[in-house]
Order: sequence, then C-alpha cells, then structure tokens
Amino acid sequence: MLIEFFLKLKEAKVPVSVREFLTLLEALKQGVIDPSIDDFYQLARMTLVKDEQHFDRFDQVFGAYFSGIEQIIALQPDIPLDWLEKKLQRVLTEAEKAALTKLGGPEALKKLLEELLKEQKEWHGGGTKWIGAGGSSPFGHSGFHPEGIRIGGESAGNRTAIKVWEAREFKDYDANLALGTRNIKLALRRLRRFAREGSHLELDLDQTIHATAANAGMLDIKMRPERHNQVKVLLLMDVGGSMDDHVKRIDELFSAAKTEFKHLEYYYFHNCVYDYLWQSNRRRRDQVTPTQDIINKYGPDYKLIFVGDATMSPYEILSPHGSVEYNNTESGATWMNRLLDHFPHFAWLNPEAEGVWQYRQSIDIMRQLIKDRMYPVTLNGLESAMRQLSK
Repeated sequence: MLIEFFLKLKEAKVPVSVREFLTLLEALKQGVIDPSIDDFYQLARMTLVKDEQHFDRFDQVFGAYFSGIEQIIALQPDIPLDWLEKKLQRVLTEAEKAALTKLGGPEALKKLLEELLKEQKEWHGGGTKWIGAGGSSPFGHSGFHPEGIRIGGESAGNRTAIKVWEAREFKDYDANLALGTRNIKLALRRLRRFAREGSHLELDLDQTIHATAANAGMLDIKMRPERHNQVKVLLLMDVGGSMDDHVKRIDELFSAAKTEFKHLEYYYFHNCVYDYLWQSNRRRRDQVTPTQDIINKYGPDYKLIFVGDATMSPYEILSPHGSVEYNNTESGATWMNRLLDHFPHFAWLNPEAEGVWQYRQSIDIMRQLIKDRMYPVTLNGLESAMRQLSK
C-alpha cells in the first residue's frame, strides 16, 4: 500500500528517494506515532519532503490517495463535532434570506460582537443571534447572513463574510506548471513579444560580415536590438478565497511570466492590497514586506500587473479596518492609489468571466480606481493588457 503511495509521489514529481521511504517505514515499525491518519500525514511529510515548495503537491497526492481511509482506521467511537454541526445547519429559503438585513458595516459588527462575547457562555448552533454554526446569525460559520464575521470554521460557500476570525492558509501558485491549453500558449507569444523590448546595442555579426563583403572589404558594422529581455515586471497576485476557483488558470499565467520575463518580481495579497505583501503563503505571518518598501525599492520603469478577481466586500477597498483578515489602519483604495501614482504603467488581469463583472460592486469600484485598465484572462484580454503596458 505504501509503495504505491511512494510511486504516486514520484509521478507527481515530488523528489522523494528510496532512503527517505525506508526512513518512513522504520519510523512506523518503531511506533513513533499513534495509529492516526493526521499523525501519519505529519510523519510522512517530514520524512519524505525535503523542500517546502513541494508541500502542495505532496498534499494533493496524499489527499487523493488516502481519501476516506480515516473512516476505516478511526478508533474513537465519539460522533465528530463537525458532523453534528452540519446536522444543525438550517437551510434558509430565498424569502428568509431576503428578510435578513445588514447591520451597517465593520464597525457596527465589531460593536455587536463585543457585546455578544460578554454575554455568551456556551456554544450555539442553528440560531439567529449567538456565535455558532449554521443558522442566520451574523457571527459564526456554516450558515448564511448577508454581512457577517466568520468565526471558528469553514465557509458555507456564500462568500458574504466581511471579516474572517481565524488563521487562513493559502497555497503559492506553481511556477513550474506545464502550460496545457492552446489559448495560453498563444498568449505566451504575446507575452514574449512584449518582453522582447530592447535598445540597438547588440552587434549583428552575420549582417556585418555580409555588408563588409559587399563593401569591398571596408568594415560596415550593423547593429540589431538586443534579444534578451529588457522589461521589468512587478506582479501582484490575489490568493485564497474566491481566487481558489481560478487556481489552474493563474498557475498557467504565473508559469508563463516566470518563463518570459527575466526581470520579474512577484508578491501576494488577499482580496485588496494593504500595508504589506508577502512572497510565500506558508510564511506570510512572519515574513512580510511593507508595501511602502516595495514602492521605494522598484522604480517607475517597472510594469505593474495585478492578478485577481476583485471580488470582495466594498468595505475591503473603501474602509479603514475593512480587510476581511485584520484591522488595516488605511483603506485598500489608499494603498492602490499610492502604487498607481508610483508605477505609471499598470494593468489588472481578472480571471473572472467578463460577463459577470457588471454584477460585482467591488469590481466596478476597482475598475474606477485603476482607470478602467482591467482585462479578462483571455487571448484578446492579454493582448490588450500587453498593448496598454507597452505605451
């Protein structure tokens, strides 16, 4: 069974070795972990994966290979709490959903939450007021409210929370992904054409020889544009949340950019840019870069490209403390304007279908901020964006 798991990792190009596999088997033989799928996952990842950049591929293989096995080896007879929470969730009708009203934004929610935290003494489920699971309270998880704070669990998929009270983990985009679709390959050619800007500094040896011979031996030097990439690109990518729907397409774009741009710098943000960015989603808690430092470090000659679906609560763009994750002291719009003032050549690539942009209030706000330089991630959209950046 474990040999096949080992082979699956090899197929996914996770660089595992026989020595590491034998170490894992020896650890299991010595009983260093309890018979738990979670403990086995931690042990297997620790012994088999040498570099954290391969964690995501390992997780994908592990999840697919051992899917459902916890039901076989589970030793605890207790009913899982998350199963009970699911059973307690209320299914609201459209009329019930329409009857719910927003409380007035982040500050009003924060005030009410502080009051509830003083009063609430126990866990609740399926209700309309208290912090819990399911139901229509604006606080908790796995329920529905048009504007709330998600606490202590996973989203029910409604994407209406304007803040999330938990540590959220995102995955880095894969720079080594093989490009698969014809349209993305065609887009690469547009990116390549954009990348091949250069000055007339390189000697064209073949043309120089030909011209010198035609000039009766008198030296006639011919020059040509440099073939290496002269374009500098600063790529800022939205990650997590609604962007999970577009991971494959953004992986392809990121891989293309890493291939085509010699001078490429990239950072991540979530939903909107605020006072800091990061380069590794696994270390985004302790290794961040202030956005102002990025503005100071990279000159105005960099082409600034945002990649994101711009789908969020309007508060996240317009309001201090509007971030879904933390209490930002300045609005996202403030930081966007600082970036756009410094980098005159910019564009926003949106993987969301262009036909739904008109139904997203946050997309309309962001388009106004970036002077309508938002383009869909399509062949024509990429070509238009590259044309804009070349001006």
